Amino acid sequence: MSARRFPLRATIAALAAALVSLAAPVLADTLQDISKLMKQGQQAQALERTEKYLAGKPKDAQGRFLKGLILTEMNRTPEAIAVFTKLTEDFPELPEPYNNLAVIYAQQKQYDKAKQALEMAIRTHPSYATAHENLGDIYARMASQAYDKALQIDSSNASAQTKLAMIRDLMTASSRPTPGKPVAAIAATAALTPPPAEAKPVETKVEHKPVATTPPTPPASASAQAPATSPPPATAKPSSANTSSDIGKTLDAWAAAWSKKNAKAYLSFYAKDFQTPGGESRASWESERTKRVTKPGNIQVTIASLSVTVEGADRATARFRQNYRSASLKTTSSKLLVLVKQDGKWLIQQERVGK
Repeated sequence: MSARRFPLRATIAALAAALVSLAAPVLADTLQDISKLMKQGQQAQALERTEKYLAGKPKDAQGRFLKGLILTEMNRTPEAIAVFTKLTEDFPELPEPYNNLAVIYAQQKQYDKAKQALEMAIRTHPSYATAHENLGDIYARMASQAYDKALQIDSSNASAQTKLAMIRDLMTASSRPTPGKPVAAIAATAALTPPPAEAKPVETKVEHKPVATTPPTPPASASAQAPATSPPPATAKPSSANTSSDIGKTLDAWAAAWSKKNAKAYLSFYAKDFQTPGGESRASWESERTKRVTKPGNIQVTIASLSVTVEGADRATARFRQNYRSASLKTTSSKLLVLVKQDGKWLIQQERVGK
């Protein structure tokens, strides 16, 4: 199915702009040159350049993703699907390959497959707005098909006619769909989300002044006059600074367990009542996380710019920048964690990306 019949919001111009922002100068220059060839309609030359680039960097996620885009533009759909599918296997933490697979499946009217791909994108990145919007469009298209079928069976069904009209009005395509053939308008992703240029995966701990746990020793003369019944300091409530320090140490240990690929230690930082993404079962979530944490290859996970808001003796919210680095991928994202204190330990109860 051609791009003209299924217009995508992403454009080659957007791809060019996104690629310019990549951090490594050589990488940016090479991929920018390729994107210029794509913009000029020279897809064959762009593909040739990409193949040469990947010959030296066969595991590079950005280059492989770009190859998938070029193959999509060239209508070499099976090959594009193969590229994006392999990316989801090698980099399951990236939502963009799942999203672009969904775009291709939508073009082929394989809406069930498109829905499954988008659900995986959202499972990987719950705050990925494009995938949420695209999933809504897929549901709209599936509903349109169902109402169309109802009208084929009973053309006088006024309720189905009204609902079909409403669904078509909600479509955000650039042109109106013809009866029975809604226009796919879900958005492709032009490039993998690059980390901000200033982001550096430097391990950063919470800055705070140490709080004294015992009162200072008074001068001898004052000590003699001190009342014998002074209440002990042990009754004082834990300070916010101490809580922030404890949470900072907890998150450092959480990131260290992830970096060491110790899935058991990593999962121990999550509370029993942890709210899993999409409400899936705890067992299913732990199985999926274990596969991702222990996948082959070295990784480094660090946190920066940690800010802790203490909401009580046993509840706090932590916001920070999470830096993820592997041999072929470097990403930075904002995270928000809601932590609760259980059995003397701070544990993660909620985890949100992009907050």
